Amino acid sequence: MKTPESQSVNSRRKALKMLGLGSTAGIFGLFDSPQARAERYETPAYAKAAAPVTIKSVRAITTAPGGSNLVIVKVETSEPGLYGLGCATFTQRALVVVPAINTYLNEFCVGKNVDNIEDMWQSAYVSSYWRNGPVLNNALSGLDQALWDIKGKRANMPVYQLLGGKARIAVDTYTHASGPTPEAIADKVQQFMEMGFRHIRIQQGGYGGVGAMAELKPDFKTAGFGRETDDFSDQRTYLKRVPKMFDVVRKRCGEDIELLHDMHELTEPIDAINMIKGLEEYRPYFIEDPFSPENMKWFKLLRQTTSVPIAMGELFNNINEFKEPMAEQLFDFIRIHISQIGGITPAMKVARLGEWFNVKTAWHGPGDTSPVGHAANNSIDIAVWNFGIQESQLFNDRVKEVFPGCPTIKNGYYQVSESPGLGIDINEKEAAKYPIGTKSRWTIRKNDGTMLRP
Repeated sequence: MKTPESQSVNSRRKALKMLGLGSTAGIFGLFDSPQARAERYETPAYAKAAAPVTIKSVRAITTAPGGSNLVIVKVETSEPGLYGLGCATFTQRALVVVPAINTYLNEFCVGKNVDNIEDMWQSAYVSSYWRNGPVLNNALSGLDQALWDIKGKRANMPVYQLLGGKARIAVDTYTHASGPTPEAIADKVQQFMEMGFRHIRIQQGGYGGVGAMAELKPDFKTAGFGRETDDFSDQRTYLKRVPKMFDVVRKRCGEDIELLHDMHELTEPIDAINMIKGLEEYRPYFIEDPFSPENMKWFKLLRQTTSVPIAMGELFNNINEFKEPMAEQLFDFIRIHISQIGGITPAMKVARLGEWFNVKTAWHGPGDTSPVGHAANNSIDIAVWNFGIQESQLFNDRVKEVFPGCPTIKNGYYQVSESPGLGIDINEKEAAKYPIGTKSRWTIRKNDGTMLRP
């Protein structure tokens, strides 16, 4: 039963409580303006949608500061000063890619939202009805990379962050040591080891020994068959030289350095299998491109014959070409040329597929991958779990002047840019100083003049 004293206490408590609530309300009423109240309940910055940005133009920039023909796509947008760059290099037929970009892609893309990369890729891929050709794939690759560059800039983040963030400290690379003799190659390997490289590709001469067989006069040259500039490779000489090269380099440079070699599809499949099996004692990191795309079924026999790791794929045009070999684990490293496969969007799909089958990435990075393409490669390399190795280029001063922000190598690692987007630009005035050409040196013949397929 409540006493008069307890009722009085409760009444005083209620009065104080009401007074407190009233005071608080009064304070907000006096000092909280309508604008302040609106700001307090406004949508936070991270939840706000960015204003739409559309494509204003798509055009090609050509240049050759390092010797190889390079084609760059520049996508300009409705936002002043915002543009993206991508690598569309098809160095052997560079001039054919230019109208595909300037005419067809430009017309196709103008007015579209820059953020819808997947839709843009899928629609551009089938817009010509027939697909998979290198010319259109290169144009599409440049567009795709440029759109990712723009998206990174819009997000104020490097592209690799949009792909999942860092999975490693930097991008490990391999470089190239070639020479006329195994001893000269071993000298170069030691020089690169002193620079910090842990992986080095060794080649006696060019691919298939081209350029290192001057003592052999091919019969087709004597007969005046083909062009004077046609190259020559004697397959038997090449097949005998490769094991000797590995033996000399391994004995001179030790067991710790990882050695690679590119066959470039220039021998008969059964000969390639026998040679690779004979290299097992030298523990190659991988042997690249033993068979041409026309001879894919030989990979099953190769896998049953040897434990040497195999890399393949730089000649693939269509991402579907990777599917069955990866699912069957017919090779260990997937080689993608970023300006050939269609750009970052499909390359990421192939990389993610590789994770399921323990197949690692080893993206193609020769002289005809522009610094823009290398920046795109690095963005993927740093982010995917199943990264293996990245082919590298040491860029000369002319290339660096044309491409500010050119990727750099330290202790054998590519250093990934922390700038928004791909972190690279192009100086169009400098680029114009190095016009591209039309010459292609991919004519390699046997002794009797028969063409070899690289």
